[in-house]
Amino acid sequence: MRPFGYFVHHQGRGHAERCAAIAHALPVDRPLTLFCARDDIFPALPPNVDIRRIPSLFEPSGAEQGSMDWVPTPQTLHCAPLGWPGIRTAMATISGWFDAADPALMICDVSAEIAQLARICSVPHVKVLQHGNRTDPGHQSAYDGAAGLLAPFHADLAQPEWDAGMRSRTCFAGGLGVDTRVPEREVARQRIGVAPEEEMILVLSGGGGGGFAQAPLGVGARARPSARWITIGAVQREWHATEPANIEHRGWVDNAADHIAAADLVIASTGNTTCQQILAAARPWLAVPEWRYFDEQHRKADALAAAGVATVRPHLPSSAQDWTAAIAETLAAHAPIRQRAMIEDTPADKAALWLEVLADRLWAPACPALPASSMETRTL
Repeated sequence: MRPFGYFVHHQGRGHAERCAAIAHALPVDRPLTLFCARDDIFPALPPNVDIRRIPSLFEPSGAEQGSMDWVPTPQTLHCAPLGWPGIRTAMATISGWFDAADPALMICDVSAEIAQLARICSVPHVKVLQHGNRTDPGHQSAYDGAAGLLAPFHADLAQPEWDAGMRSRTCFAGGLGVDTRVPEREVARQRIGVAPEEEMILVLSGGGGGGFAQAPLGVGARARPSARWITIGAVQREWHATEPANIEHRGWVDNAADHIAAADLVIASTGNTTCQQILAAARPWLAVPEWRYFDEQHRKADALAAAGVATVRPHLPSSAQDWTAAIAETLAAHAPIRQRAMIEDTPADKAALWLEVLADRLWAPACPALPASSMETRTL
């Protein structure tokens, strides 16, 4: 089999986790080569996978020539500074592999530049689709030139501007890359040390940013003193924050799924892994998007609200009254059946099968041209 290539962005957890899920679902005789700036972010991978570490495309090493920043960046590119030897090395590694390996497909998660590199090198690519305001020429070039698009979320979370033509080329796989098995609430509470009768509010920050600010969480905990507030993930400390005794910061934990399953209400941003875990657990969810490029989390929050699977606020409530109203709305609007419907049973298998079918279609033998004599006979 021709190999598949796979570029994996190294910020956050979601890119590496869905890559690993697809890797395990692909046929064992399909070689898969991963290109990533880190090789320590992946879950266990099958033996048919080779990881090639490349320099980061956006983190300087100190060897860059900064005197070229006055040269404008064309609209078809996002991050393509001049004079960066690391970028040259990364692109040379990938393009050299294209030439040597003759791949069937390149999966790009995510970089508009890598996607366009594949197209320029005459390699068909699949672009992982993300939420956000991505109508710019760079993203559109990557999407328009793709053999297909892979969306790691349910079709009901598609943005309204994605037209029928775009959706017809898209494989929607809700829950891709996330362990969506949900422990029983009572078992989960025993594991994390929460009593069965306690009201528990979980604040969850994903791995792609700096986390929520401490001060508004303190206001929230004071506004609902009967609840036990637990935070996991990063919290931005603030000197002026005054916290009551009913809030506890646990930092990074290995059992986020237990905390989500144990919660009566979850306050979380809208990173992809976080979204899939909360939807699978079907918990009341106050979604508060964090800043991301192209307003990714804000547009995802819009999609979640439109699908009726989360209550959304543009930022953490800033007063006790606002907290009380937001929590009441979240509990009243909770739709667990709708939430669970966002998660497919075997999303990795679905995505892997779609990739295999796409590769077969791309590399199907071309129909031979009829000889001239045959054409003349048909004409007669």
